[in-house]
Amino acid sequence: MYIQYVGFNVGLGSRFYNFDVLGTAEPREFTVKVQSEAFRLSPLKFQDGPDISFKRLEHELEVETQESRAKSQLEVGKKEILEYVARNYPPKHSKGERTDKS
Repeated sequence: MYIQYVGFNVGLGSRFYNFDVLGTAEPREFTVKVQSEAFRLSPLKFQDGPDISFKRLEHELEVETQESRAKSQLEVGKKEILEYVARNYPPKHSKGERTDKS
């Protein structure tokens, strides 16, 4: 299975990231929505949009079953944003602050 990012569209209050999933029985198309406000109210940058959307889609495809297939329209929620920011934008330590516990 191969997930291909094919671009994004800007809508009213949201960005929509488009993906094709290839290498399966039939090619599939997915759209992942990210609210524009997420880019203003968190450290998330526009450049992160494709990556966070990819990870959201990848997760859905990993947990899908024959009985419960991934929806073609997904959305990145607060939980995914918080996890992404924690992973990619760790808090900076001020000068002189020790990071080890020794």
